[in-house]
Amino acid sequence: MESMQQALQSAGVVDERGTSQIGSSGNKVNVGEYERYASVIGGGALALYGLTQGLSRGSWGGFALALVGGSLIYRGTTGHCNVYEVAGINTAGTGEENPIVTVPSDRGVKVEESVTINKPAAELYRFWRNFENLPRFMDHLESVKTAGANRSHWVAKAPAGSTVQWDAEVYNEKENELIAWRSLEGADVDNAGSVHFTPAQGVSGTEVRVSLKYNPPGGIVGAAVAKLFGEEPAQQIREDLQRFKQVMEAGAASAGT
Repeated sequence: MESMQQALQSAGVVDERGTSQIGSSGNKVNVGEYERYASVIGGGALALYGLTQGLSRGSWGGFALALVGGSLIYRGTTGHCNVYEVAGINTAGTGEENPIVTVPSDRGVKVEESVTINKPAAELYRFWRNFENLPRFMDHLESVKTAGANRSHWVAKAPAGSTVQWDAEVYNEKENELIAWRSLEGADVDNAGSVHFTPAQGVSGTEVRVSLKYNPPGGIVGAAVAKLFGEEPAQQIREDLQRFKQVMEAGAASAGT
């Protein structure tokens, strides 16, 4: 559990010196509409949970979570985020975004993880390129269905037994070296990613490096709240890659390729 000040810093309530960062009236709106809704809903749930823990157990961590929840409610109702202001981020929408870019550079969550697998790059590439194999080692995926050479439909698990879906396309590819994909218009979760297959240095096998960027429901704050409850995306990808390694090195991949 984070200390109280760390939790408040994570939410943008205070800075490193403990100074309040809650803005005054008149600050411009820099948080998008859907993100504001998610902030209010998530903040309310977090505040209630934190107060319950704080009052019933006398936990400072609980009170800290309640303050984080309160700051999210403030963020959602005012539409202003001090952290975004300092970072120069505005998710309220300007109408000037590049439609080719799935996740703009100033938004979303980026994750990059790698693993070394004792198999040749060509074999790993071939298995991964059949996207329908991915749910075999990616726990958060329910299914992936190919829809042509470069297009596919993805269904991912979401909280409370729900799912999120999107169509994706491969927009860059080098045989046995690189696969890069991005979601298409209408996705429940905007995302883009790539996987590189590179001969490992100093050891046999192949380094598999995954770079993923996505804009979760609720934006960056949604990801921060998920992190408080242990749903860390980097950890998920790291575990997925370890399962990929196990599948490939155990020779259990042949039936799905």
